[in-house]
Amino acid sequence: MTIVVTGAAGFIGYHLAARLLLEGKQVIGIDNMNDYYDVKLKEDRLARIADHPNFTFHRTDVADAAALEAALAGEEVEAFIHLAAQAGVRYSLQNPRAYIDSNLVGFGNVLEWCRQHRAGHLIYASSSSVYGMNETMPFSVHDNVDHPVSLYAATKKANELMAHSYSHLYGIPTTGLRFFTVYGPWGRPDMAYFSFTRKIRNGQPIEVFNGGRMQRDFTYVDDIVEGIFRLIPVVPAPNPDWDRRLADPGTSSAPYRVYNIGNHQPVELMTMIRTIEEAVGREAVIDYKPMQPGDVTATYADIADLQQATGFAPSTPIEEGLRRFVAWHNAYYEERELVVPAT
Repeated sequence: MTIVVTGAAGFIGYHLAARLLLEGKQVIGIDNMNDYYDVKLKEDRLARIADHPNFTFHRTDVADAAALEAALAGEEVEAFIHLAAQAGVRYSLQNPRAYIDSNLVGFGNVLEWCRQHRAGHLIYASSSSVYGMNETMPFSVHDNVDHPVSLYAATKKANELMAHSYSHLYGIPTTGLRFFTVYGPWGRPDMAYFSFTRKIRNGQPIEVFNGGRMQRDFTYVDDIVEGIFRLIPVVPAPNPDWDRRLADPGTSSAPYRVYNIGNHQPVELMTMIRTIEEAVGREAVIDYKPMQPGDVTATYADIADLQQATGFAPSTPIEEGLRRFVAWHNAYYEERELVVPAT
């Protein structure tokens, strides 16, 4: 089985590619290695799998249709796992063009490649941010998500709509995964848990928004990878019971599904901070800030559909997951012999 993983030098993409290689799969990795955050971190992730005999890597931007076509020329792909995207809610306020190019144009190119080459199953990254103004907890894939509060969220909602149209028109099996605050070793430096760890370690103040009255459904990366791995053979089929009058958003008369993939246990932001303090061995200096545009106060995943489809059950409590992250963080930056960056 040949599996394409876009964003293969990214956080989730690297961990997924490593798992697939461990399972004996042939993996084609694609990543444009952009400088949204530390490129050296991306290179170091990639170096851990680059020499595996079943791994082929292409430095390619999915927003370049011709380059994507050239990278995958002649390949027969059983599953296409699309994780490449411009991430981050706050950055979408500063550089919206990056989200349009990567998340909309890039995803359109992936859909077209899958249509033209009949990839067996397209699994793509959506986000919990699509729930936007929805305050019904826990978030369910059967709820409407028509009120995003950031451009990032809007592009992820658009990805789901684009995927549905291709599933309906061309019979392409597509599965969207709404990720809920993924964390762990080799993570993204722009994520709060990562920046909090390095700043607490350096004795620098951390910015905490909305008085710390935030909740996130923190999900350890190994649990995320397990869920994706289990979904690969679960190819969606049309739901014969789908009713146009009710128009359930979580399923379709097309071979299309969306799933929440989270820990199903939201955690207070201050609990996360105290856990990092304990792991680092140093107290945080907190600079409280007002709520930021595009943020939401809480996320909480209803994962019943994914559990029913795959048996998915997250198993890593945040205390253990953050201890593993902090241990990796300290070892990684000591090995690089760098001063841990402040921002």
